[in-house]
Amino acid sequence: MSKVCQLTGKRPITGNNVSHSNRKTKRRFLPNLQKKRFYIPELDRWVTLKVTTSAIRNMNRLGVYAYLKKLQRSGADIGIKL
Repeated sequence: MSKVCQLTGKRPITGNNVSHSNRKTKRRFLPNLQKKRFYIPELDRWVTLKVTTSAIRNMNRLGVYAYLKKLQRSGADIGIKL
């Protein structure tokens, strides 16, 4: 199961764990993904997406349909038909 946001494209990045003695070991920073159902009243349907919490906040601010249309205009492949 991939850990990639379907809308923003955020994915895991790598970095270091740094101990008190300054030793460095590799680690991964994972995006805060949530699987969530959204109702789109303009299409009268439910859509399930795996999105980051920052994308959820943007959808709350702009509206689900407006946010998806904005992403589609910018060329992002959102994986659903609008």
